[in-house]
Amino acid sequence: MSARPVKHSVTLHGHRTSISLEVPFWVELRAIARDKSLPINALVAEIDAARGMDSGLASAIRVYVLEVLKERLSTSE
Repeated sequence: MSARPVKHSVTLHGHRTSISLEVPFWVELRAIARDKSLPINALVAEIDAARGMDSGLASAIRVYVLEVLKERLSTSE
């Protein structure tokens, strides 16, 4: 699996935008969206709305995925 970011387009606020994430982050983001019964665009919109202006969207997504996975680990112990 490549460590290089892969670009995918999503729709935010009615506009297409590209996000570059490494494949493992795309895989987990899609799994989280599926678990929440949300389209990927809706989940990305939630992450976008919650992020501060201090971070970019791709960074906010990575942190979100990390936090979800850490929460899953802590509840499974």
